[in-house]
Formats: sequence, structure tokens, C-alpha cells
Amino acid sequence: MSNTNPDDSQVFTGRIARDSSTPADPAAPDIHSGSPGAKKPSNPFRRFMDRYPNLWEFILFNILSNISTITRFILAWVGTAVFVNALHITQPFSFLIFNYSSPKSNGLGGFLTFLMAEAIAQVVNFFVQMKWVFKSDSSFKNAAWKYIILAVIIVIVNLVLPPWVTSLCHSWGWNDQVAATVASVVNTLLAVIVSYPLLKWWIMPKSKKHEEEIRKARQEASRA
Repeated sequence: MSNTNPDDSQVFTGRIARDSSTPADPAAPDIHSGSPGAKKPSNPFRRFMDRYPNLWEFILFNILSNISTITRFILAWVGTAVFVNALHITQPFSFLIFNYSSPKSNGLGGFLTFLMAEAIAQVVNFFVQMKWVFKSDSSFKNAAWKYIILAVIIVIVNLVLPPWVTSLCHSWGWNDQVAATVASVVNTLLAVIVSYPLLKWWIMPKSKKHEEEIRKARQEASRA
């Protein structure tokens, strides 16, 4: 004969009912996911950015550099229309490495167009790279003078290197179109090789505190 008390059975049954009706803790770790409560971003593009931040920064550097290129083209058209076509400032001009003495160069008007377009394009590129690409917290004064040095170097290289590469290609028997293409590619690659590391580690470096804030923001975004 069993000595089980009916009241004890009712208490035990009530406990089971209460336990089964209690909702699971949403913050409890998922033993199957391998990560306590962490969610991976569903967007593959976001996962790529979070997993390879340096590679994404380099890609962004090359993509957003086109903003200054577009600015340069637009200002070149505007400058030609104003200085050459409207004001007819086409007298031959030559100064140091700047040679605008041939008729095709548009003379002094061509030089003024180049100077205006290049200066404004570099200013645009400075803010694009500092705020959108490298997200630097460096002071404007400290970064600006360093960037001016880099811009002057790039301008000199852009003026001196292409004619030299073109002449070298001609000596190998290549036609004008191929020589111009090779000169453009070499010039672009050299500009990237020189400017990217200087911008990242010398001109627009992030402070350790700022890097930590960015890292935490990425972690929070990956859990959203």
C-alpha cells in the first residue's frame, strides 16, 4: 500500500504547471549558437565591413577619391570657359616645371585653370579622406600642413612622371595611345602607394581612444 499524500501530488503537479508556463529568459545564452546572446549581422556587406575593416577602409579610400577627381574635371571645364573662352587669357606662360607655352596648353589661362581645379580638388579630398574614409580625430591644424606637403608632392609627380613614362614607352616602339594609358596607370598606382600610408599613419591617424570607440561601435552594430 502506498503512503503518498494526495496533497503532495497536487503540490508537485502545480509546480510542473508553473514551470512550463514560465517564459524563457530572452537574455539567456543559446547553447547551440556558441556565443552568449550574440547575433551576427544578416547583411553580408555589413559582415564584410566588420570582418575586414582595414581592407574596407582601403576600398573606400579608392572609391571616394573619385569625388575629388570629379571636382577637378568640373572645375577644369569651368576654368576653360572663363579664363580661355571668355577672358581670352591665352598668352604663353612658363614657370619652373609648369610649361604652358604651346597653343594647345591655352597659355596662362590653362595654368590658372589647372591651379584653381587642383587647389579646390585637394581641399575637397582632404575633408573626404579625413571625415569619411579614415574618420580621424586629428586636429585640423596638425593635419592640414602635412596634407599640403603631400599634395605638392603628388602634383609634382603628376607633372614630371607621365612625360617620362610616355617617352620610355615610345622608345620601346609603343604607340601614343598605349603609352598614354601606361603613363596614366603608373601615375595612379604611384599616387595610391604614396598617399594611402601617409594619410593613414602620418597625416590623419586615429588616437587609441578613438579607435577603441570605433571598435565598440562596430561590435554593437554587429549585434543589432
